[in-house]
Amino acid sequence: MKKLFALLALAGFAHVVSAADVVGNADAAKSKIAMCIGCHGIEGYKTAFPEVFQVPMIGGQSAKYIESALQAYRKGDRKHPSMRGIAGTLSDQDIADLAAYYASQK
Repeated sequence: MKKLFALLALAGFAHVVSAADVVGNADAAKSKIAMCIGCHGIEGYKTAFPEVFQVPMIGGQSAKYIESALQAYRKGDRKHPSMRGIAGTLSDQDIADLAAYYASQK
């Protein structure tokens, strides 16, 4: 039984370490941004679902902020349905790549 708990603890730690080791690649994100630019690439764009909402421009935002926001949408901590749906399809690498790409924008 002790061995089982040790293995479970080690497996959980390995997952945390591997997620922390993900490095964003802005070039790799160029094939992933299509889902973002439809809303975040249009200055002054407002979405009508689920309510009228001013969509923020994310170019130039901090990579750490974008990663944190996407992870929060993926976990369900942030509630916008469209963003939850999109973030739910993203891997840790996708999130890091998108964050690196948008952080490099001006």
